[in-house]
Amino acid sequence: MWSSVGLSVINVVWSSLALCFLVAFCAHKVSRLLPRRFDTCRAYVLFQDLIRYGKTKQSLKRDDWLRVFDVPKRWFWHFYAVSVGWNGLLLVLYLSFIFQHQYPLWLSDFLDILTGAPGSDSQVPQLSTVLVQLLLWVHSLRRLLECLFVSVFSDGAMHLVQYMFGLGYYIMLGLTVLCCDHMEKERSTLLSQLDWLQVAGFVLFIWASWLQHQSMVLLARLRTGKSGTVETLTHRVPEGGWFELVSCPHYFAELLIYISLSFVFRGLSFTWWLVVLYVLFNQALAGQLCHDLYVSKYKSYPRHRRAFIPFVL
Repeated sequence: MWSSVGLSVINVVWSSLALCFLVAFCAHKVSRLLPRRFDTCRAYVLFQDLIRYGKTKQSLKRDDWLRVFDVPKRWFWHFYAVSVGWNGLLLVLYLSFIFQHQYPLWLSDFLDILTGAPGSDSQVPQLSTVLVQLLLWVHSLRRLLECLFVSVFSDGAMHLVQYMFGLGYYIMLGLTVLCCDHMEKERSTLLSQLDWLQVAGFVLFIWASWLQHQSMVLLARLRTGKSGTVETLTHRVPEGGWFELVSCPHYFAELLIYISLSFVFRGLSFTWWLVVLYVLFNQALAGQLCHDLYVSKYKSYPRHRRAFIPFVL
């Protein structure tokens, strides 16, 4: 099924990232059981400073020198702006590759380095690669518009390391889509490659995107009045929609979006499943941090709510 499974650079990158966030998630769960005196330990504070952002970072007691590395959380839109530009370019280059059977030399060499197997066979159809690259671009564009016109950001911060990681993340993500194809040259037309799994993935992508957008709108309404003007920047308990089931349905929707793209790949890309694994642990950590904050800050917070995945986590 996964004919290209191997220790390529791209697979090592995503498996390493997944492992790092799994370890971070487990370390955070264990740290909650430690005596309170560890809260001032430098190693503990540094660890928490690196994994937290926004409202989950505000209660963290940090030295002034650590605050030097803070950048505004509202800069999240930079990530999606980079993704729209970069992944739009990769989409154009891939469409050109389908018809001309040639990438620009710089891109071809870089993909060879990442995959370690130039020209190797792949079961991933070219239609899947086109659709995933397109849907990734659409997702980035929607999130960019939400950051600019829907979300209401407070004075929350994120670490400079997180900011640099976010910029590089979407650059690597677009390249990963092309790596999943492994430069396969198919002679069949794109429409003839259409499969029911691709259709199912597309439908799941649309629904998960709607769920995430609805969740972002509900979060924004916590700070705006009926007229849409900002009334407060304080944090409140989110209600309505899937917030009745989990503390962070937008994180759950993010995971579903990446799973949907794996379906569009017809489940044939081992590399993309590693990406899904990374997103699972990354969003689980972020969701757990938010959930812990809500539970500790609001005594009346619904106890039946999970952090991130309904009825599970």
